[in-house]
Amino acid sequence: MTTLLVSQPKAASHITPQGHPERPERLTAVADALAQPQFSQLRRETASTADLSLGTLVHDKSVLNSIQMARPAEGIGQIDGDTFVSPGSLDAAGTALGAAMRALEAVVMGEVDNAFCAIRPPGHHAEAKRPMGFCLLNTIAITARLAQQMHGAERIAIVDFDVHHGNGTQDIFYNDKSVFYASSHQMPLFPGTGARNETGVGNIFNAPLNANSSGEEMRQAYNDLILPALNNFAPDLILLSAGFDAHKRDPLANLNWTNNDFGWVTGKLMDAADKHCENRIVSLLEGGYDLEGLAGGVSTHVQMLERGTL
Repeated sequence: MTTLLVSQPKAASHITPQGHPERPERLTAVADALAQPQFSQLRRETASTADLSLGTLVHDKSVLNSIQMARPAEGIGQIDGDTFVSPGSLDAAGTALGAAMRALEAVVMGEVDNAFCAIRPPGHHAEAKRPMGFCLLNTIAITARLAQQMHGAERIAIVDFDVHHGNGTQDIFYNDKSVFYASSHQMPLFPGTGARNETGVGNIFNAPLNANSSGEEMRQAYNDLILPALNNFAPDLILLSAGFDAHKRDPLANLNWTNNDFGWVTGKLMDAADKHCENRIVSLLEGGYDLEGLAGGVSTHVQMLERGTL
């Protein structure tokens, strides 16, 4: 496999209050992990800045307006109880989208088999009409629409293994049969969505997991629900909301995944990509707030993308 790593130089310009879990050091930890010798064969590129007006592919125009209005000339502004914006936040969001767009282009054009984007802020909580939950714009949802409108992909699958349910992605595609959305997540937990009976138009597959459960329960959920549904959908492209906050070290949740669990789920999704869409996977970083757990999870995820084995 040929794997592309797209990094985001302006990520650190999105500043959150001291002590906030979604902080610039997250990407430093990821960069350090992927700088190790075992990743010497990764193709590496730096993201350019995308036009944020592309957000209107999935968001109401009021979303970008609300971010701009909350953005201060200096210091830190607040959108909701845990979502903040600083003077450089839109620059960070622009390069996050730019990273996703470059990864998408490289994968669909056959330059690489798959790609991982080390980006922040995360995006999967941003709904059609509001930013929330650390998220400003829903980068993966925009990427899905770009895949359809710019690259001719008709059937897009989004699989989300962040420990928090991607309410924003579900909200945006809830009535769209062309986009498959599946999520494994702890429940109950923020944002409170993601029950099994939230099924959209037959395109939404939620696998809530109990607090303190381990990788064994996760594997059962994927084997019983998510993977059969994904194979039945037969996507043209698989996008991953790759959150690493299901790691047992993470401070914001109570699942007990290990690094190998992230490797297992990555491998299973690669099997589906091999079967249906010529290995095309684009993975975008979402959550993961313990730096050691984040680094370990990302390392295992990218190793599996690159080599297909641990």
